Amino acid sequence: METFLNIIQERFVWGLAIGLALTFFAWKSGLSTKLRLSRDVRRLENELRELQSHLNTQLKINAQGNQTLEQELKKLREQNENLRVSLATAQGKPGRAELRQYQVMEAAVRQMREQAPGFAPAWEKAVRHAEVEIEAGENGLKKLVRKVIPGIGMGTPAAGNGSDKDDDD
Repeated sequence: METFLNIIQERFVWGLAIGLALTFFAWKSGLSTKLRLSRDVRRLENELRELQSHLNTQLKINAQGNQTLEQELKKLREQNENLRVSLATAQGKPGRAELRQYQVMEAAVRQMREQAPGFAPAWEKAVRHAEVEIEAGENGLKKLVRKVIPGIGMGTPAAGNGSDKDDDD
């Protein structure tokens, strides 16, 4: 035991013990820092994987949304083109006002065949009578008959019985 006490009393031993203690604490601190950093790295790697998964999911959702929007835009463009063609076709057909005016004139001509002596007053009277008849015929049964068979329901009762013998004049 005496040798042990002699060894402990040496300054070199004290310096060596203090140096070893400092080295041990530094080594322990480094090891705990390394363990803490490796846990942080694992946590950050997991978080990165989660963020990448979330980003992939978000990109898929956006891609599907964009694809849906593109399909809808394509459908709307087709509808627009169809409507444009339909509008051009409809504009090429006689309009409702022109068709009504035609019907008025046709009814007036039929009535003029019956009342030819004084052309101008008779013509005005026939036009007024035809307009009243057309306006009355836009509602109810006359309208239905006129839509089904356009030539019927236009003239006077005498015009429908074959009294068009003035056609040669």
